Amino acid sequence: MSREKVLTKSNDTCDTFCFDVEKVNHIQPKMEQVHGVEMIFKALADATRLKIAYALTLERELCVCDVANIIDSTTATASHHLRLLRNMGLAKFRKEGKLVFYSLEDDHVRQLVSIAIIHAQEGEKHDG
Repeated sequence: MSREKVLTKSNDTCDTFCFDVEKVNHIQPKMEQVHGVEMIFKALADATRLKIAYALTLERELCVCDVANIIDSTTATASHHLRLLRNMGLAKFRKEGKLVFYSLEDDHVRQLVSIAIIHAQEGEKHDG
């Protein structure tokens, strides 16, 4: 018995393939600008690091010990995640005696995290 493949149309795709040459030629060269940006999202895709970044939007600066308590972890775990955020260019630190304080690298990072939180909360309102 032979089987036939049934193609079903989807409402979220074009029924025919065509493109606007001017738009493609205008936008395509700019795609190189996203190089490296995926690493920002990769760093923030981890729930623990996102919580830390969010905490740093609520308080300009936090000690590693504060962060550990906020995320309910050891200082070693908090330090590991903070170091990764720092290495990714998302956070910076300063040392004061025996304490190490972290903050977000700049307002761009703060805005990125804040906007993502607001967007997620809006989605929850639409789902509920």
